[in-house]
Amino acid sequence: MKTTFTFLVLFAASLCFAQLPKPDEIPTSKGPLKIQPLNHATLALTWNGKTIYADPYQAPKTFVGIAKPDLIVITDIHGDHFDPASLNALDLTNTVIVAPQAVADKMSDALKAKTTVLANGATTEKLGISITAIPMYNLPETADSRHPKGRGNGYILKMGGKSVFLSGDTSGIPEIKALKNIDVAFVCMNLPYTMDINEAAATVAAFKPKVVYPYHYRGQGGFSDTEAFKKLVVEKDGKIDVRVRDWYTVK
Repeated sequence: MKTTFTFLVLFAASLCFAQLPKPDEIPTSKGPLKIQPLNHATLALTWNGKTIYADPYQAPKTFVGIAKPDLIVITDIHGDHFDPASLNALDLTNTVIVAPQAVADKMSDALKAKTTVLANGATTEKLGISITAIPMYNLPETADSRHPKGRGNGYILKMGGKSVFLSGDTSGIPEIKALKNIDVAFVCMNLPYTMDINEAAATVAAFKPKVVYPYHYRGQGGFSDTEAFKKLVVEKDGKIDVRVRDWYTVK
């Protein structure tokens, strides 16, 4: 009976792994940067022998077949970004975490001990990766905003001569539109929490990343039309490589 149960667990895990899309690769000066879409705002980056998780969510099922994290970046306090149950389900023995103060304030003492707090505009270096916190917030700014300015972080990760931007939950704010020399960008679009596809496309056209992935595109009304987003971006700037991938294979 025990053998049968173990087989079923492994078989179920293999099915989850089989559903994962093949990771994309971006060349860097220290080997390929592998990009693995996972779940909503969650992705894994593999570079120079290190594995980076962004906003780990719904572990362990999200991470079947993915190496344990060396670095985790967390953008905000909401459950689809800061998921304490997922963090506790992961092997964090040698993991370092970067997060905003609002997230650290909600952490257990064990997680806090692993965490470097980064405020908007600040930079740190972990595992040979430069990490800069970028503002993420809703427009117009209001007292009851779901994402007020200064609470959460987007991030720019610099590794092997490439710059990777994670938007977090945000509107098309001036700080993002002013970004320069971004090689890979992950841009959110889910109403009513962040941007619609028109605002997201206009924002991308302003800062002109070489490659952009729409992610975090499930909202109250279902999924945003990522193919329509791609068409809008290409119409504005045909040099931007828009890569539509499935962030919702994990059920």
